[in-house]
Amino acid sequence: MDDELLRLFGVPRAVLPEVRSSSEVYGETNLFGGAIPIAGIAGDQQAALFGQVCTRPGMVKNTYGTGCFMLMHTGSKPIASKNNLLTTVAWTIGGRTEYALEGSIFIAGAVVQWLRDGLGIIKSSAEMEALALQAPDNGGVYLVPAFAGLGAPHWDACARGLIIGLTRGTTRAHIARAALEGIAFQVADVLHAMESDAGIRLAELRVDGGASVNNLLMQFQAGLLRVPVVRPRVTETTALGAAYLAGLGVGFWKSQREIAAQWKTDRRFVAGMKPAMREKLVAGWTRALARAKNWGGSNKS
Repeated sequence: MDDELLRLFGVPRAVLPEVRSSSEVYGETNLFGGAIPIAGIAGDQQAALFGQVCTRPGMVKNTYGTGCFMLMHTGSKPIASKNNLLTTVAWTIGGRTEYALEGSIFIAGAVVQWLRDGLGIIKSSAEMEALALQAPDNGGVYLVPAFAGLGAPHWDACARGLIIGLTRGTTRAHIARAALEGIAFQVADVLHAMESDAGIRLAELRVDGGASVNNLLMQFQAGLLRVPVVRPRVTETTALGAAYLAGLGVGFWKSQREIAAQWKTDRRFVAGMKPAMREKLVAGWTRALARAKNWGGSNKS
């Protein structure tokens, strides 16, 4: 604990809970009619990392929800980020503490909700992929979903959402496609920052969360990152990881290796984008991103 922060907020150290490992029996509950051990504790993204069985340095999972949350397992020593990422404890099991780098994206699936509720371009989120597929490409349109500023690795509270590259030929499909691509571009920005911090080249990206069912988004993500994107059969990996930690704590599973055998692939998206196309798309995103940054503060004096 940070003694300076405790003094600042007037919190006595004695009232803080004991720090325990992520997988052990802490007590029991009788809420469900019998004594049930409580045996797993983890933050939501750490649980998802464990649920995705990212237990070796360099393994990365990304959760596509309202926002995106990416964690890279970095091993038994913490890595201090030089690229505006968070260094965090992944878990402590059997006396061994392992660490991760974390990057948070504010707006991911929320951009689909905005197209549905704010603009009325779609009637349901399920229509998004089919609409986007009506356009063979983004038609030069980029959507930077900085509706709440930009998170990692940019951390620009004054950034604002932007749609650029519109012409008379732009359709609903182009905007839908640009919205999905905007999610993937943000993920790529975070991942490149992680690779730089860790000095590790990604082998594959394991994905989960609601938007991971969008095949177009996952295929575009694989092409952008130049590595396979792997979606497991169980995409609710936060709950799954908590269950794995609890099961390990009570001996239901004997080892992390046994847990790893439970993880199964639903679909593997292989990178197929041509280098010239990737470079063109990334260059367009970079230009659009630069225009979105500091928009909310640019006219203030």
